[in-house]
Amino acid sequence: MTSDDQYAVVAIASSAGGITALFKVLGALPASLPVPVLVVQHLDPRHKTVLAELLSRRTELQVKLAQAGETITPGTVYIAPPNFHLLVEPHGVLALSGSELVHFVRPSADLLFESVAGAYGSRAIACVLTGSGSDGATGVSAVKSRGGTVVAQDPEEAEFKGMPGAAVATGDVDLVVPLDEIAGVIRGLVVESAT
Repeated sequence: MTSDDQYAVVAIASSAGGITALFKVLGALPASLPVPVLVVQHLDPRHKTVLAELLSRRTELQVKLAQAGETITPGTVYIAPPNFHLLVEPHGVLALSGSELVHFVRPSADLLFESVAGAYGSRAIACVLTGSGSDGATGVSAVKSRGGTVVAQDPEEAEFKGMPGAAVATGDVDLVVPLDEIAGVIRGLVVESAT
């Protein structure tokens, strides 16, 4: 398999109920994960976030708040800081944007997914977890249109079914799985593509 066929990045979006869901997914991924993970979790912008610290206690992966200009590396989770859109540019360089709210939120899953689709095309995996609203639905279509793979938590068992339900409704989701199986799916995809 050529490097063009290998997955290069996983982007995960969650909102209401998402912190528990992220604990479960990231907690089941190995430190040896051969790709970086970018996370948009809707957070209250008025508070300093401790999400990176909380997650780092639950996963073997490195976890940090994303910084503009940083180059992403495998086995590391980059969290969008509160009140900033997280974008990735070609060659894996992160950008943060304070531009307008999208679907009333910043950070926006749609903007992250669209930037991942543009930078990585078929080498991107987008994953939508629990959350209210429809953020991420436009983005999953962008990932799918560039040949990437889209995974969604089964809306029927999500704590809040809005975001995964809106993603599934696009018809662009490749795999709809229960939360407990998402880490295994991601592991399977990235490890298989790396061999």
